[in-house]
Amino acid sequence: MEETAKRKTKTSSAVKNRYNAKMYSRVVVMLPKAKVAAFKEKCRATGVSQAQIVRDAVEKFLNE
Repeated sequence: MEETAKRKTKTSSAVKNRYNAKMYSRVVVMLPKAKVAAFKEKCRATGVSQAQIVRDAVEKFLNE
């Protein structure tokens, strides 16, 4: 009996990018390099993602 190859189920990057473009928008902020370095270091030290900090701040601001 011949075995069949398993079907690959990975979603292509193009499909993911189209979905993200349709569902999300970007927020860009420019800060001094020293402040960004300190922010990245604190995120790394505390195990919290940079994006999560921004999401939490936006949520808090919107709920005021």
